[in-house]
Amino acid sequence: MFLFKFAKRLITVIVLLVVVVPLYIASQIWTTGTSSHPVKSDVIVVLGAAQFNGKPTPVLQLRIDRAFAVFTSGMAKKIITVGGGAIGDRTTEAQSSANSLRLLGVSAPNLVVVPVGRDTLTSTKNYVAEMKKRGWKSVIVVTDPFHCFRAISMAKDLGVLATCAPDQGQANIWSAAGSKYVVRETGAYLAYKTIDRIGIHLSDHLKN
Repeated sequence: MFLFKFAKRLITVIVLLVVVVPLYIASQIWTTGTSSHPVKSDVIVVLGAAQFNGKPTPVLQLRIDRAFAVFTSGMAKKIITVGGGAIGDRTTEAQSSANSLRLLGVSAPNLVVVPVGRDTLTSTKNYVAEMKKRGWKSVIVVTDPFHCFRAISMAKDLGVLATCAPDQGQANIWSAAGSKYVVRETGAYLAYKTIDRIGIHLSDHLKN
């Protein structure tokens, strides 16, 4: 009888871990991605994505355009662009974003380039370090809708106040691309909260 009760409880715990927790995280990813609204902050950060010879890919351009809209609305007076470069790249994701923002009319003194980071966690650690150096305590993160939950969670874990301004990219969970993104982000968030804590870091760099 004791073994039966123990086995039943063990199965219940496994079900919770394998089914309920991922479903809860997925719902948080969807809710955050579809209902996030930025609040006035010290700085905006444009998370990096791929660029080719200085030209932003469509994914990165969406983030740049959204950051510019938030900036011109007066939500923050400074913009950090973050993101490194691959071997052989002529420039970095951060510099590509900054150049594009300059062309849109953002002056150089309002831009801070952090040319490191090829994944969310590394980029977040570096831009938060830059924020703390400058005494900035709050940030508006600009990224893909379903990336918002994990991106702002990482920033908050590092001690800054964070909200998200999702770009106008894929935010339909019922589409094939949207549901695939939510599944990927669920796995990435769970990895961040588990294996990343023991020093095993998985890259999530976007290639497009």
